[in-house]
Amino acid sequence: MSSSTVIKTTSLYYSYSKGAKTLVNINMQVEQGSLYGFIGPNGSGKTTTLSLVLGLLKLQKGSIEVFGQELDNNRVNILNKTGTLIENPSLYGHLTAKENLAIYRYINGTTKQRVNEVLKMVGLDDTGSKKVKNFSLGMKQRLAIALALLPKPELLVLDEPTNGLDPNGIIELRELIKKLNREEGVTMLISSHILAEVEKMVSHIGIIFKGEMLFQGSLQELYHYQRKQSKLQINTSDNDAAIRILEEYHPEKLPESLSVSFSNIREVADINRKLLRNELDVYLLQPKENNLEQLFIDLTSSQS
Repeated sequence: MSSSTVIKTTSLYYSYSKGAKTLVNINMQVEQGSLYGFIGPNGSGKTTTLSLVLGLLKLQKGSIEVFGQELDNNRVNILNKTGTLIENPSLYGHLTAKENLAIYRYINGTTKQRVNEVLKMVGLDDTGSKKVKNFSLGMKQRLAIALALLPKPELLVLDEPTNGLDPNGIIELRELIKKLNREEGVTMLISSHILAEVEKMVSHIGIIFKGEMLFQGSLQELYHYQRKQSKLQINTSDNDAAIRILEEYHPEKLPESLSVSFSNIREVADINRKLLRNELDVYLLQPKENNLEQLFIDLTSSQS
């Protein structure tokens, strides 16, 4: 494994019950310093994968390396350098933010100064005597991240960190995650089903669907892939005739329209001219939006 690779899974398989595969051949690679978004719908295998990477589930088949070490034989050493937020954070509602951190400080063996540092990092240094039970959900999520940051981790694993947050809470948490990655140099692995939100903060993407990895790479590779997959939706007065006319663009028939591939915007004008020359009325000529959500739809529709 490359010295810059923080997480590497090889041929990871997992099943909760006999004959029902939850994960199939998961090969994940998270590079040092990256902000890796692990995305897929609920039930696709995200939490199972993260639980295996953290040793919360017993490995059934495949291998997991973290910080260049086999997880099975080096779990304690690896977890000492890893902060986590999996599912609901464990917080004491009758205590303040600082008092919650003080309890975990003794477990982690960190200093009082570190408590103040992480409170400031997550923007909770001014909460004073306010009890955690009176915190908003966004504040509780930030406090949970502060707990994960106490031991100065090199890797932070967050499972659906924006779940249930309102728009302001999502924005605040997004900016915090980007700041920690940028200023503290923490490698991030974040799972989410909110595709538009993930696209705004990550440097790398892994797409999982029905337990299988459909795409993995940097955002630049993602956008390059999207450009190759550009589609144009068309509706005319005779879609069957349009399919014959546009054969060179590999048309696909849709319920009330058709879709063709194109590589640059000039081709859209050429397609329009061809249809008009053949005396077809053009009612719709719309490029599909090139974003993470559209790529996800394109990838998963072929797997359904």
